Parts: sequence; structure tokens; C-alpha cells
Amino acid sequence: MVESNQVESFLSDNCPPMSIYETLYAFRDSFGKFMGTEGTHPWSQGFPLTTPLEKFGGPELPPSIDVTWEDRFYPKAWGHPLLRETITNYYNTYYNCNITPENVMIFAGGRQGIFSVLAFLKKNVQIRIGNVEWPAYLDIMVANNIDYKVVPFTKENNFHPPNSDYFDRSGLDKNVNIMPIISNPSNPTGHTRAAEELKELIQMAEQSNNGILLDEAYEMFHSPAVSGMEYVTDLENSNVFITGACTKGLQCPGIRVGWVIASKKNIETMANYSSFGMGGVSHPSQLYAVKLFEPERIKKAREAVEKHYDWQRKRYGEAFEKMGLKVYTGNGGFYHWLELPEGLNSKDFNERLFKRGAAILCASDCDMARPHSKDPNYVTPYSRFFRFSFGPLLPETFESDIQIFSEVYEEYKLEVLKNK
Repeated sequence: MVESNQVESFLSDNCPPMSIYETLYAFRDSFGKFMGTEGTHPWSQGFPLTTPLEKFGGPELPPSIDVTWEDRFYPKAWGHPLLRETITNYYNTYYNCNITPENVMIFAGGRQGIFSVLAFLKKNVQIRIGNVEWPAYLDIMVANNIDYKVVPFTKENNFHPPNSDYFDRSGLDKNVNIMPIISNPSNPTGHTRAAEELKELIQMAEQSNNGILLDEAYEMFHSPAVSGMEYVTDLENSNVFITGACTKGLQCPGIRVGWVIASKKNIETMANYSSFGMGGVSHPSQLYAVKLFEPERIKKAREAVEKHYDWQRKRYGEAFEKMGLKVYTGNGGFYHWLELPEGLNSKDFNERLFKRGAAILCASDCDMARPHSKDPNYVTPYSRFFRFSFGPLLPETFESDIQIFSEVYEEYKLEVLKNK
């Protein structure tokens, strides 16, 4: 009998799934169903409603598109000309800028654009990232062997450090360039840089030796909608990268269409990469995105998204405050950033929610200082914090959401008190 030896994998062992997926897998193992199926409550999920926001006059979503023989050709590496022009017109109309289609590149979702920027970052660029940010940023930086430094997010600075903290050059070699990654509005805190604060951020990013990767996935989830493009003065002579997607405000995560706005030179580099590494984005998806941007439709969509999610943010926030939770949420996005009382932690709370078919995202998963290797000895400073998503929740589930949440929360508090 010949013994078979296990062949060592040629692929890296250091590629865990994004932490949100770890929550989804843990939920499945506990509840016996995948999150999103009937009877589950997707409070951990980062997607919007994909149905019309009728209460606030939201437009219908296109039911179909026509696909011609030309659309079956290979897509262009930098994106469909019609979609690039459409996105250009959108930003120039709403943010009073003067970009051209050559400043826009289309990707298979926003994160593909973020990954591409970081993949070709020069070694003398140091990323600055907030201590609390979207979990995938850490995975992308580690995968690309990026040099990064964490900017503190604390209760003292209200999880919203000043712009200057991202560009602090203390102890930094003069040849090192700085490029912050900032989600704005923030995922997971909802804090938003707008008006003069956003203008200052862009001015700093346009200075010599600086740049920025500004992730505007939640652009429309603020009142009013917000984009750093409004304040860019010389895109062609900067390392400003603005990312957006159809995923959130346009309510279509499934079509996987995102974009990066940057100087023509930087767009050319990413397009060259696409020619061999990505191959472009599906023509049908891009043409569907064009329909989402139709002028009358996008006007209604922006208004409805703003009003609907402002309403949801307010009423869920008030309910959490009544329960005694501390709410640190900003005024953008579709998440609440919450803190449990002393003696409780979000991991144990989540395990109890699993049994009721619900889940939140533990703040430890948003901790950009955590070791990517899942070091069991690392202690996150955010063990009592968590992110609650009201993005995919229908208005009519509010009462049941709050009932389930409060029942599990009260049971957990009583259990902890009894064990003291």
C-alpha cells in the first residue's frame, strides 16, 4: 500500500477571508442558514435596499437592457466610452468640476479600483489609515505589501481625527510621500468630511509629496451628497484618487460596476494593468449603469436616498439611545457606530444574536491595527463597539428589528449581572 503525502500548496497561507465573511460563516454555523435568507436579519451587511425608495419618491430601477452584437465583443480596458462620458457629466453637473472621460476608469466594483491603485503604489509612498475603517482595506494593503500607519480613532476625538493627523510628517524621511485612505462618509462610523473640512482635506492632498485615496461609496448617504471632486483644483498635477460605485447610492451592488477618477497619467497606468490583469468590465453591466445615471432618474435617486436613510438613521439611533447604548454615529452612511456598557463585548453579544437569526459586525473586525495573522494575543481597543447596518432594512421591519435587538441585549445584560 502506497501512502499518499499531502502536497504543499503553492499559494500563500496568509489569505483569510474579509472579516465580514467570517461573521457570515459563523452565523451560518450557528443558525443553520445563510444570512439574507428568509427569517434572518442582516444587520451586519453593507448593502442598500435594491427596491425603489417609494416613501420618498425614489425612481424605479431599470428592469432590463438591450444587448446588441457589439456588446458581446471584448470590453475596452478602461471602460465603455458611453459610461465614462456619463460619469464625467454626472460629476461635472453635481460637483462643479471639469473632468473629462480620460479622467475616469471603470472597474468591476469599487474595491477592484482600490486594489488596483494600491497594487501599483510606489514603495516610497506611506498609506495613512484611520484606526477604524472598512475591513477590506487591511486585507488589500497586506496583500499588496503596503507600508501603512494607523491614525488614532478614539472617543476623545469622536472617531473623527483632524485632517492634519493624516499628513503628519513627524519622524518621516523627506523622500517618503503620504497618501491617506479615507472612506467618506465613513464605513463604519458614518462621520463625514464636508464643506470647509473636505476642502481643507483636498488642499492638503494636492500639496507636494501628498495624495489621497478617497472612497466615496457612500457619497449620496449624506445631506447633501458629498464629493471631494468639488474641491480639486488641479487633478492632472496631483495624486488624488476618487472612487465611486453603483453599489450603494445607485442601489445595484450586483452589477459590479465602480470607477476611479484621477489624472490622465494615473488612469493610463491602471488601464495598462487592466489590459493584462482585468480585461475590462462586462458591457451589459456598464450599459445598465448608464441607465441608472439618466439625468431625471439620478436627480430623484439622490433626493430619495438622502431622505430615506436620514430618516432611518434618526429613528434607529433614537431607539438605541433609549436602550442605554452609546451612539457615536456621524451624519452619513447607513451604519450606526455603537458602544455596549462596561462588562459586555460585541463578540459575545453577536453569538447571542445569531440564535435569533441576526448579526452585527464586531468593531474588532474594523480595527486597522489588528494583526492580519489573527494573533490571539492581540487585544483590540474596540471590544465593546460594533457596527449596525440599517442599509438593507425595509421600513416596515423597524419594530421587529428593535424588539429582537432589545430582547437579546436585555438578556445579555442580565446574564452578565448574575455572573458578577
